[in-house]
Amino acid sequence: MKKLLSMALLVFMGHAVLAQVDSTKLKIKKVISGNDTTTTIKVEKVTYSSLNLANRPNDHFMIEFSYDNWVGKTDSMNTSGFSRGFAMYFMYDFPFKSDPHFSVGAGIGIDASNIFFHDTNVGVAIAGNQTLAFTSTANSDHFKKYKLVLTNLDVPIELRYAFHPENTNKSWKIALGIKAGILLSAYTKGKDLENQANVIINPYIEKQSSTNYFNGPRLVSTARVSWGFIGVFGTYQLTPLIRSGAGPTVNPYSIGIVLSGL
Repeated sequence: MKKLLSMALLVFMGHAVLAQVDSTKLKIKKVISGNDTTTTIKVEKVTYSSLNLANRPNDHFMIEFSYDNWVGKTDSMNTSGFSRGFAMYFMYDFPFKSDPHFSVGAGIGIDASNIFFHDTNVGVAIAGNQTLAFTSTANSDHFKKYKLVLTNLDVPIELRYAFHPENTNKSWKIALGIKAGILLSAYTKGKDLENQANVIINPYIEKQSSTNYFNGPRLVSTARVSWGFIGVFGTYQLTPLIRSGAGPTVNPYSIGIVLSGL
């Protein structure tokens, strides 16, 4: 995340410096009349108003695939495997009239995070508990596969920079932003109950659902770097995942691949 932010800041600063230099292009025309040859040079200023942005892709759709984890985990939060996330957003792009290299993107979408645990039960639906319990099941029956699934409705806003604003399908693009969201659901899913010897004794699926221990609203910082329709991104949730007094302070983050276009 820090590397993405540093790269974006360097690009913005570089653009501000280069913007002070007038950009021109030369047209040379030769006119031959008898034995005389006349060469005329026409100098034209390149202005942003001359750019044709009518048909450029504006990253209206974004699909993200990520590795997900938490900052601030305790020893009892025994996460394992490849915890992963998926998000899909519809965005609208607003180029700056003064400089279409820059634009603001805003939209709405869904984000789902799957955090996998090993020999651990997450008590999202235990009646009467004041705190979210992470209980070890290493010495008892446990699920072969077990995860916590969190789904959010998000409203992302980005400040975008495109190196070639006329054709963003063949351009480097950088975006820094933030997204405000609301938790829609939280549930655990266990599959295939095993005994202590890791032998399956009951091949079934169990789900338990509750949002009682989690903060509803959230605020997430975002950064991405793309070439054309494919890129990499990172996010860090600025607000704690678990409610104050209901458990330790943990902040989710994601690193992954983003597909964008149209």
